[in-house]
Amino acid sequence: MGKELKNAGLATKAIHAGEGPDPVSGASAPALQMSSTFVTDQVAGFSAHDLEEEAPYLYGRWANPNVRALETKISVMEGTEDCVCLASGMAAATAIFLTFLSAGDHVIVSDVSYAGVAELARDTLPRMGIEVTTVDMSDLPAVSAAIRSNTRLIHTETPVNPIGRLSDLKAISEIARNAGALLSCDATFASPLGQSSRELGVDLIMHSVTKYIGGHGDAIGGAVAGRRELIEKMRNESAIHHGSIMSPFNAWIIARGMATLPLRMKAHEAGATAVAQWLETREAVTKVIYPGLKSHPQYELAQRQMKNMSGMITFQVGDRATGEAFAQQMIDKLKIIHYAVSLGHHRSLIFWMGTDALMETSFRLEGENMQSYRDYAGEGVFRLSIGLEDPEDLIADLAQII
Repeated sequence: MGKELKNAGLATKAIHAGEGPDPVSGASAPALQMSSTFVTDQVAGFSAHDLEEEAPYLYGRWANPNVRALETKISVMEGTEDCVCLASGMAAATAIFLTFLSAGDHVIVSDVSYAGVAELARDTLPRMGIEVTTVDMSDLPAVSAAIRSNTRLIHTETPVNPIGRLSDLKAISEIARNAGALLSCDATFASPLGQSSRELGVDLIMHSVTKYIGGHGDAIGGAVAGRRELIEKMRNESAIHHGSIMSPFNAWIIARGMATLPLRMKAHEAGATAVAQWLETREAVTKVIYPGLKSHPQYELAQRQMKNMSGMITFQVGDRATGEAFAQQMIDKLKIIHYAVSLGHHRSLIFWMGTDALMETSFRLEGENMQSYRDYAGEGVFRLSIGLEDPEDLIADLAQII
């Protein structure tokens, strides 16, 4: 079920897209299909390239009912023609780069992004003969100046991980279109509820579905949604050739979590707003970055571009030594918030991210780009993912330390 939900509300889409009563048993909940192969009554070629759009299921690496159901659900929520689900968010990012870039091509990548993507862009792609320019995506003249005759892709992220800086997607999409390049965006922090990526001009909308889409911290996966012609190219490259497929069980459990995404995102936003406002009152906190606060440097862009401010808060507590001391106290004293990596789960999570360490391993910024990062992060930040707990309990937990 997909096309018939085009005009339905977001909650209805999240629950019903890609699903329907089981045609054999009549079960209301979707069945888990773990088979690696499928019996067919049609003569078909042995290559996945021979398959047509309505071909039957044949082999689990080519297609699976649970994975296809999740792909349909995400594409309906994003308002795109199609979606491909893969083994992780990193598999999704890698699939974008390796499908649409070849030796001699040029890609512009956000200079601050998920650490794995940053390292892939800086270390792996150049080794394959792909030219990479990293740019502060909040600096539109810098994005325009980075365009070359062989630029094939601009890859951005908004809000950016971990500092919460925003990219003006509409403006960047115009730059990409004028250059004849594709625009991809990691929208994990925002979720499909946070912004209308397709309407803002994004060609390839990427998510780590491990985070908000799955929502419960119990399954890893990635997804890219976009026009069918682009997604089919990615499906052939990433799933069929690279083998980075999502398991049926992960697809099944992520789809189950996605059914409550609209409700969860409202709660994440409400909780994050309350906690962010409280953090701004604390003497020990020197800066709070949350797109729903008027103090955010790009508050006007957030109001224009985002429909839900999500649950991601970044805050500073001064210098590196102070941050590390607070981190140890959190490890020792927090009772509700988990000191752990990842984000977008029903449980609140917090983690210290020192600037120097990230510069050495992932970002390696210099000059103005380094200063732009430090304007948000200083010597380090706490990345706080607000879950679904009562905000008052989260505040009381943090008040033991901050």
